Amino acid sequence: MIFNAFERMVAMRYLRARRQEGFISVIAGFSLLGIALGVATLIIVMAVMNGFRAELLGRVLGLNGHLNVYNLRGGPLPDFDRLTGQLRNTPGIVNVTPTVEGQALVSARGIASGAVVRGVRAEDFQARPTLANGVVRGSAQEFGEDRVAIGARMAQRLGLSVGDSITLIAPQGNVTAFGTVPRLRSYPIGAIFDVGMFEYDNSFVFLPLEEAQAFFRTGDAVTSLEIFVQDPVQIWAARAAVQSVVAGVGRVVDWQQSNSSFFNALQVERNVMFLILSLIIMVAAFNIISSLIMLVKDKGRDIAILRTMGATRGMVMRIFFLAGASVGVTGTLLGLALGVSFATNIETIRQAIQGLTGTNLFAAEIYFLSQLPAKIDWSEVVQVTVMALGLSFAATIYPSWRAARLDPVEALRYE
Repeated sequence: MIFNAFERMVAMRYLRARRQEGFISVIAGFSLLGIALGVATLIIVMAVMNGFRAELLGRVLGLNGHLNVYNLRGGPLPDFDRLTGQLRNTPGIVNVTPTVEGQALVSARGIASGAVVRGVRAEDFQARPTLANGVVRGSAQEFGEDRVAIGARMAQRLGLSVGDSITLIAPQGNVTAFGTVPRLRSYPIGAIFDVGMFEYDNSFVFLPLEEAQAFFRTGDAVTSLEIFVQDPVQIWAARAAVQSVVAGVGRVVDWQQSNSSFFNALQVERNVMFLILSLIIMVAAFNIISSLIMLVKDKGRDIAILRTMGATRGMVMRIFFLAGASVGVTGTLLGLALGVSFATNIETIRQAIQGLTGTNLFAAEIYFLSQLPAKIDWSEVVQVTVMALGLSFAATIYPSWRAARLDPVEALRYE
């Protein structure tokens, strides 16, 4: 064994300080608490950041294509059925959805607001799990012909339910002899969906493709083709295959380009938070250094007596290394347990705190998600644990070396 029974006994004895050494014990306790809180905070924040990224990525990609094909010269994309058939036969492509998308004004019960109107075929709507499984009122089969689907928050805001009608007002009106007259059309609601993202639940309306083509006057064309691939992470291989099919006709935009600023901002924030929160552990490690230096100074006579009784410098160094490392290891393990437990039950804890305080700690309007997500990446947990242990062990080296270099004669001269 690295540490023998005598070294462990003396190290543990030094950690249980007597009354006159209480201040040293208090510093050691704060060091332990600081490491525990630093490790726990780092694990929780990283889990929440990972959860945000995974949830947003999953839902954004579940509602939007991994690749989008637009007309190379702008405007609607004609002859889309031929392109759709060719793309569906391309290896790696899971599904291709012809889409007509535009903005309109939604009016109901005297309330009007802007919305994104997306036209898709009924079978494509039902085949998209994020939408089909997210229907909370009505059913996905009710979408089609002239029946539309709207988000749950829009329905709540406008006071609508399945069977009610909404009026869509197009941004381009009809030009008549008496001026421009707004183009409007009423549609009954066949389904209300809740995908858990505020932006989509509050401002998206899904129309049948033929109705959207008529409403936005695209004729037999569509505005884009939404393409879903098997592995959205490895998007470049699929992009090259799609580009070869639509060469000279369309331009290809992948999800990383469409959401690059958003996900880059998340990654930068995640890295900065990791760096900042790591400083908490570093400060706690410096507290270990200060407490051990004070312990070495206070135990000078004890060290001298141990040396005169035959203890080697290595034994003295291991005693104080063990005393300091015990604080770091205990704090790290405590923070690990606290952080993993908190991250696993973070939504339950949030709901409990909101119930006690009566405040909204996670507004969907701000954070885009209706629940606080957390996803524990065990490789990151191991990384945080190893970093905390490494800093704790490094903090004990200098005080332990000072204790081992103490001259017994000088230590006992004035005792």
